[in-house]
Amino acid sequence: MSVNTDILFESVQLGNLSLNSRIVMAPMTRNFSPGGIPHDGVVEYYRRRAANSVGLIVTEGVVIDHVGANGYPDVPYMFGEQALAGWKKVVDAVHSEGGKIFPQLWHVGAVRRKGTGPEPEAPAYGPMGKEKNGEVQIKAMSQQDIDEVIASFTRAAADAKRIGFDGIELHGAHGYLIDQFFWEASNQRTDQYGGSFENRARFAIEIVKAVREVVGPDFPIQFRYSQWKQQDYSARLCETSEQLGQLLGWLADAGVDIFHASTRRFWLAEFEGSDLNLAGWTRKLTGKPTITVGSVGLDSDFLEYMVETDKVADTSGVDSLVERLNNSEFDLVAVGRALLVDGEWANKVRDGRFEDIVPFSRKALTELT
Repeated sequence: MSVNTDILFESVQLGNLSLNSRIVMAPMTRNFSPGGIPHDGVVEYYRRRAANSVGLIVTEGVVIDHVGANGYPDVPYMFGEQALAGWKKVVDAVHSEGGKIFPQLWHVGAVRRKGTGPEPEAPAYGPMGKEKNGEVQIKAMSQQDIDEVIASFTRAAADAKRIGFDGIELHGAHGYLIDQFFWEASNQRTDQYGGSFENRARFAIEIVKAVREVVGPDFPIQFRYSQWKQQDYSARLCETSEQLGQLLGWLADAGVDIFHASTRRFWLAEFEGSDLNLAGWTRKLTGKPTITVGSVGLDSDFLEYMVETDKVADTSGVDSLVERLNNSEFDLVAVGRALLVDGEWANKVRDGRFEDIVPFSRKALTELT
């Protein structure tokens, strides 16, 4: 590998945030926090990545304290004395290695499955309601529900700041609650939270403003968004760069400091007539620090490896990534599955030891540490 990767390992100053490299650990659900409490294995999992040149860790999705926020087993909470104490240990361990860490604050919205703790009987909540056989499966959110969810996000952000996190990320992507309000296919409301694009963005804007008020002007707020949804990989929030600029402008004005532009493949152009990917357009349109993400270190789609048990990924994509970074298309690079199966991925890239990288595969995923 002849490409010079030094730029990935430069220290960088983004507003009040100082990072010792441009590599970010992407948020990835792990389902290894029984009762919502991060244990010592979680501490070590994040510490190891920080010790191996990851400048910023964005945790797996962390559930806020709203009754319908959680949708999956054994995901961690950002509420309750024990969960917060567990996260404090994680924060301290990451800081001891010189890394920085944000929790990704999460509400799953309408995709919640009944029976998930901590409130198993709670329905899902979303922009639109759904009933089956007379039972509410998804509760259409009232103004009171919206206010309660916003308050829940602010409590989580305040607690994150209090226990030492370096900032927070709001999960506004992939068809979860905030994104469900953005997306016209899932938001057919006729009140001030539906209809026009600006109305559909109102929920997110109000969350950002409320969080900014409670954490103050100097605490970083990062926002993750995507065009695609888990319900529809081909979905698009914004068909044009002009529409994207509107959305991002509203969020930036509300208080977003950093954008995390989630794509499935970072090397794909987002709009015709330009080679810029989604992160590149985000940086161009807002001037804000931006993170790119999407199959960094992999040569094909994630699902291929899950369906084909013996398929192993090639460690590719770094040349194009470095070229785009050198061209100032984006500021930071989030690495997901490659870093998931090899906690030393960043150091191996830095040292040119590509042959030593653990290749992503279904088998490697079951053996990860």
